Amino acid sequence: MSRFVRASKYRHVYGTAARRELSYDNVKVSGNAWDTNLVKVNPKFFSLNWNSSGGGAFAVIPLSMTGKISDALPLYRGHSAAVLDTDFSPFNDNLIASGAEDSKVFLYSIPDEIGEVDIEPVVRLNSHGRKVGQVLFNPVAENVLLSASADLTMKLWDVEKGVEKQEITGHMEVVQGVTWNYNGSLVATTCRDKKLRVFDVRSNKVVQIADGHAGVKGSRVVWMGNTDRIATTGFSKMSDRQVYVWDTANLATPLKTNNLDTSSGVVMPFYDGDSNMLYLAGKGDGNIRYYEYENDEMFSLSEYGSNVPQRGLGFMPKRGLNVNDCEIARAYKVSNGIVEPISFTVPRKSDSFQSDLFPDCIGDEPSLTADAWFGGETADPKLVSLEKGFSASVKKEFVASVAAQAAEDIVAPLKSDKDYQEAYHKLRQENDDLKNQIAQKDVKIRLLEVQLEQLSSA
Repeated sequence: MSRFVRASKYRHVYGTAARRELSYDNVKVSGNAWDTNLVKVNPKFFSLNWNSSGGGAFAVIPLSMTGKISDALPLYRGHSAAVLDTDFSPFNDNLIASGAEDSKVFLYSIPDEIGEVDIEPVVRLNSHGRKVGQVLFNPVAENVLLSASADLTMKLWDVEKGVEKQEITGHMEVVQGVTWNYNGSLVATTCRDKKLRVFDVRSNKVVQIADGHAGVKGSRVVWMGNTDRIATTGFSKMSDRQVYVWDTANLATPLKTNNLDTSSGVVMPFYDGDSNMLYLAGKGDGNIRYYEYENDEMFSLSEYGSNVPQRGLGFMPKRGLNVNDCEIARAYKVSNGIVEPISFTVPRKSDSFQSDLFPDCIGDEPSLTADAWFGGETADPKLVSLEKGFSASVKKEFVASVAAQAAEDIVAPLKSDKDYQEAYHKLRQENDDLKNQIAQKDVKIRLLEVQLEQLSSA
């Protein structure tokens, strides 16, 4: 090999789209304008924000259900307005959270078999004052969920108990991107006020804050594996699309800056900590770029190309990949009416397990309980070997606590009495309208309080 060529086992990674019969056709993708990835994936299912009438809904589709999706597919209902984001629990493949425009966060237990009736939530969380744009489970602690809302707050929930444990303040505008660090102790966010922040969420402290991308369009953030580096995507003042790499210990200036192009779609970043690869997918693009990050240098590897634009993208956890085919990543691309799996593989002649491509990865067992994590404990994720393939744990039944069930009994309508149900929803809508009016005033008050704190500390 020439001495001018950098050695890398990922140099020849290539992406291959699944055939149409192995994709998921006839899906009704949400037309909501909120900036979201639309799809989330785990080794058993993928969730998709659904275009439905009569309130908000999303679909959870088994990965085995390829081909044309039935119009009679049961949906996950409960929200009274469009669903904006969903997230699977990393420790229970049959548990999913959703956030929506109705300012609610719901938890659903996913049945293994597709039935004929729509699925109702098992826990309802109602403390936000405006639409909930992001929900994200903690990567090490079981049943710990983060939600971010247009009321300029983030909240930490113990979803098993159905209680809010912490409210995180400090944003001046709507949160656009959220990411946990490797051990689930810190959260990085990007915001419409063009600031990049790192929070110690358990104590509601801003650890670092910096000026992010100067453009007015959407910005995203992803933590780069088990390091103190984060990557952000956004726009310059001249609307060039950019990717920055930051040292979270010092956000004064980015370590690396790279202008990508002049397209208008928001760039969705995804990082694989096992291969140190950063995937960048722009909304409205057909291509997916990927880079290798090594010794604080970002090396362009190649890109997956397609003439079909993507509206959203989600990546499979490493434990759900086909290691026998040297598949190092799999993306699920959302286009109009179809979800298409894209497999990224490394060509190898040997059919034996490639230990250099597949180091021990994050498994599906939590390192901490919710009580331990909220009590201040910190631990790294538990790792598993993929040499003999990964076998998921036996299905875990999510059982809400007595307090959460009691709250659910108060909120949930009685299915046996249609008239009572309609009256109940009408009262809830009137109550939500009043809460939204109050929330608008709360936002103004919060902005004034933050400005006063800044003036007093200056």
